[in-house]
Amino acid sequence: MAASVNKVILIGHVGKDPEIRSFSNGGKVANFSIATSEHWKNKQGERQEKTEWHNIAVFNDGLVGVVERYIKKGAKLYIEGKLQTRKWTDRDGNDKYTTEVVLQGYSGIIKMLDSRSGNDGSSRQASRTQSADTKAETDFDLDDDIPF
Repeated sequence: MAASVNKVILIGHVGKDPEIRSFSNGGKVANFSIATSEHWKNKQGERQEKTEWHNIAVFNDGLVGVVERYIKKGAKLYIEGKLQTRKWTDRDGNDKYTTEVVLQGYSGIIKMLDSRSGNDGSSRQASRTQSADTKAETDFDLDDDIPF
């Protein structure tokens, strides 16, 4: 079976200040939404715009800290994460589904792209990488491990 990829890349503006919640185990999550827009001209030459809103959930403690300190409504962000849909039950017992871009573990990236985020115009990156793990995984000769 071929490998699959679940990777979402967005560039957009934060719709409102992020909400930070704490779990009983001491972990935190940051939730916010960003808007992405596309523009075009219709047949009459009039400018048209369509905006999509994307829910973001950040579970990585380091990135939650960055979101908590620096991300505010209106900030322009570059986001990399994975798309996940989760099921939950509302107060009336009805099943609901939410699809969101999740930044968890070492797979998420947030880059602040504007000076309103407090980065004086330069791109500031908050990310976790698996460079050490990746090196350990690829530092061997595949020919030595083939069992035939």
